[in-house]
Amino acid sequence: MKFNNILVEKSDALAQITINRPKKLNALNKETITELSNAFKLLEEDEVVKVIILTGSGEKAFVAGADISEFAHFSIDEGQSLAKKGQEILFDLVENLSIPVIAAVNGFALGGGLELAMSCHFRIASNNAKMGLPEVSLGVIPGYGGTQRLPQLVGKGKAMEMIMTAGMISADEAKSFGLVNHVTEQEDLLPLAEKLAGKIMRNSSVAIATAIKAVNASFKDGVNGFDVEVKGFGDCFGTDDFAEGTTAFLEKRRPDFPGN
Repeated sequence: MKFNNILVEKSDALAQITINRPKKLNALNKETITELSNAFKLLEEDEVVKVIILTGSGEKAFVAGADISEFAHFSIDEGQSLAKKGQEILFDLVENLSIPVIAAVNGFALGGGLELAMSCHFRIASNNAKMGLPEVSLGVIPGYGGTQRLPQLVGKGKAMEMIMTAGMISADEAKSFGLVNHVTEQEDLLPLAEKLAGKIMRNSSVAIATAIKAVNASFKDGVNGFDVEVKGFGDCFGTDDFAEGTTAFLEKRRPDFPGN
């Protein structure tokens, strides 16, 4: 599939999606959101791909926000539709993807950009990264899951402060709050992402997909995450990966999981 605003590269089991609108600081518009959705779906269907790295082109921005010019004139109904559709086709899709997605935040991650990073399974950042949700300075609130995911990651009080002040935090602050896992020099960001991906790819992709589902379950209303964990744990016993993993452990060798 041909894309206008993103680049998709694959190297064996590792895929990288790069949002490629450097003149717009990689801002999210409708076309980019649709292209990202399509790319994630295609990679999830690819039986070879085990990890996806998501980043932005250039050295200034991961994603500097949404393209405000596209919705500045919207009505109430159009605004609600914009948020609902965006969450469904991209942000919720990424969060629930069966393949781990690492956000490599290489600069500004603001508004929809931070919301996109937060929908990934975890985040690493370059030391020049700046993150924030500035929506209230425009008379609106975060609409792509920011009011829900930010408190889950940094706690209610800090999330309230970040949203209400519309301010930005540094990469080091983001790490101290638990918003990102690692901070590194910009030139080391993708190598670190690839190193972490390599560690992930040595493990059972079936078990990882099950773990993603179980972890996410605890953040859903009306869902008992412990019940999801119990079922997922039991289901693993019926997989070839479990048979190989336990056999390899008992034989004191490294497991060779199917598909790895």
